[in-house]
Order: sequence, then structure tokens, then C-alpha cells
Amino acid sequence: MSSVYKFIELVGTSETSWEDAAKVAVETAGKTLRELRVAEISQLDMKVENGKVLAYRAKVKISFKYEAGS
Repeated sequence: MSSVYKFIELVGTSETSWEDAAKVAVETAGKTLRELRVAEISQLDMKVENGKVLAYRAKVKISFKYEAGS
């Protein structure tokens, strides 16, 4: 049986690390999307203020199985 997958792009943030930022994005998406398949980090950056890192940000592309009516 053939399947179709859809991609969305999210930005997760964390005060701790890029890994936590990516995890936040995936886990938040998992609360409303079913059958998540792949998460790909497309960009990492940091929010900086007065020479200090305030937050880590991870832009994440997430794929999930597309169902008619989605």
C-alpha cells in the first residue's frame, strides 16, 4: 500500500541546549499530529543579549503520515 507524508517546519526553544530545543518541537508536534516519522534539524541558532546566550533554537522539519481530510 502506498503512503503520502507531509512536512511541517517548527522552531523549538530551550534555555539549556539545541537538543532540548529540538525535543520540545518534536514532542509538542506529537501532541496533535499522529504517526510522526522523521525529524530533521535544518538550522540551529541562539538568542543572544548583552553577550550572553539566553536561548537555543532549533528549526525542525517533521514528517507525518498524510491522511485525507488533514
